[in-house]
Amino acid sequence: MGQELELDGLLLCPQRPESCITMQQQLRQLLPDGEVSPSAALALLCGSAAAMAFWKWLGKRQIQEKMEEARRTRDQGVKKMEKAVQQFREQISHAQTAAILSLPLVELAGRLREGSLSPETVLYTYVEKALEVTQQTNCLRHFIPECEEQLQEIQRRKEKGLLYGIPISIKDHIGHKGHLSTCGLVQFLNTPVQEDSVLVKVLKRQGAIPFALTNVSQSLFSYDCSNAIFGQTLNPFNHKKSPGGSSGGEGALIAGGGSILGIGSDIGGSIRLPSSFCGLCGLKPTSERLSLSGASGPIDGILSVPCALGPMARDVDSLALCMKALLCEEMFQLDPTVPPIPFNEEVYSSSAPLRIGYYDTDGYFPLPPCMRRAVHETRDALRAAGHELVPFAPPRIHYVMTELFLKTFFADGGRAFLDLFAGNIVDSGLKPQVNCYKIPTLWKKLLALILKPLFPRLADYLSALCGMRSVNKMWKHQHQIMAYRTEFINKWRELRLHVMLCPVLGPAFTTGYPGKLLTAISSTMLYNVLNFPAGVVPVSTVTEADEEELKLYQGYCDDPWDRTLKQAVEGAVGLPVAVQCVALPWQEELCLRFMKEVETLSREKTAI
Repeated sequence: MGQELELDGLLLCPQRPESCITMQQQLRQLLPDGEVSPSAALALLCGSAAAMAFWKWLGKRQIQEKMEEARRTRDQGVKKMEKAVQQFREQISHAQTAAILSLPLVELAGRLREGSLSPETVLYTYVEKALEVTQQTNCLRHFIPECEEQLQEIQRRKEKGLLYGIPISIKDHIGHKGHLSTCGLVQFLNTPVQEDSVLVKVLKRQGAIPFALTNVSQSLFSYDCSNAIFGQTLNPFNHKKSPGGSSGGEGALIAGGGSILGIGSDIGGSIRLPSSFCGLCGLKPTSERLSLSGASGPIDGILSVPCALGPMARDVDSLALCMKALLCEEMFQLDPTVPPIPFNEEVYSSSAPLRIGYYDTDGYFPLPPCMRRAVHETRDALRAAGHELVPFAPPRIHYVMTELFLKTFFADGGRAFLDLFAGNIVDSGLKPQVNCYKIPTLWKKLLALILKPLFPRLADYLSALCGMRSVNKMWKHQHQIMAYRTEFINKWRELRLHVMLCPVLGPAFTTGYPGKLLTAISSTMLYNVLNFPAGVVPVSTVTEADEEELKLYQGYCDDPWDRTLKQAVEGAVGLPVAVQCVALPWQEELCLRFMKEVETLSREKTAI
């Protein structure tokens, strides 16, 4: 009850003078003579205020101790891995480790399966590199010491899975037995996970070796990668820039060369944005194409816009191999809610011409010039390769962002979200978002009314944060999402499209800026609302010409958000530029096939 304090049945609140009167009335009932002097009441009130201040201090101290213990545990894990690597280093040359790190996943998996490389050598090569990368970027939340047990386990087996001997990193909140799933939040530092998540079980069954848990943004509801417990993760290509989020630890580790394959999650772009910022390939599948069992979240029960788990890697073939390994009988048995649809190799390997829809802006949040250039160049390359390109205009993105996406997560006006921040511990990068959520509902409505003529996007954002005030409105909201999905699919089918080419937010933001621009994720959140598979492929880098053109960027509304976006992406010359590839639900193989085509064409252009 906020600052209230209950002592032996007396309810006191120093911020509320009427509590003094209540206290006096209670004392008169309790004391034998029925009398209590104002001075006695005042003394008791002062005592209660002092007690309350003490308990507040003690609570903060306990939180601080939890955070320090979590960091100590992480550091102990690092030291243990450093010791193991030191012993390994005496047995293998730097030339050998460099050769291993240069191998693509498919080739590395082949050599491990045929026995020309040992799982032990590969594991410690990547552990050593991960130590180096996290020292520079702070991307690891914790090493998984049990990786050495898993190494011994796979070597005892007769069968070698598709990922035999492959070291793999996993995002913080994807459960691994004996380790915390923190979501970057203090209250989740108490209880280690009791059982591996289904995805981790399947990965292990396929011979993979989970060796690291990676850092995330606080609460997972941010596309930066920073929290008050483990700190800010940096982009390996430019330490002033964010790696994206919330799967930013994965993005930084893989892009830095410290992991060859990672598993992230995505509910608004959390796989695709780190992939865009860090120059990786990442796939957000249809939700529940891969099991979500054992992956925790800060707020459970949000179903209208579903979360998805998916792979991140340096090339598309790696994503396809991971999906092929995961879409197996083992997963279908462990989680019967997952549709038993094995990987369709024929679709992925097809070379038939595609009919491709495309757009370079969604009409809500215009992206920087380099991201639109990437769509234009990719469109032209696809057309030259024999594919048919069809213009497409995604309908009503302003409505999707405010009425469908934001109201899903803030249906209660943000109360559940604010409850996550125990002891008012809020990461500095998240404070701009949290401060908006803290505004009383009446003030949000008044501000929205005042700002509507001047800054309509900001006004509608504040209005959406007010939430929904009845069950009937919640039902209507869920129906609106279903109706929009039908509308979008009908438009897709009218144009007889196979896949969609579209922009993705980028290039990498300067750290701290994502918290100021939540709604800039319109390019990715759309396909969470629709629940379509969507992937990101790097196709270029920011040029000096892009940087010059950025100076002329005004956006659509010329409001504070447009100006902030311009500031966020400045100074990005040389950083990755990506595009987004999309297919209809349950067509991950087609999405990957399209991503592979885009990747091949972009590499051919680079080689010229």
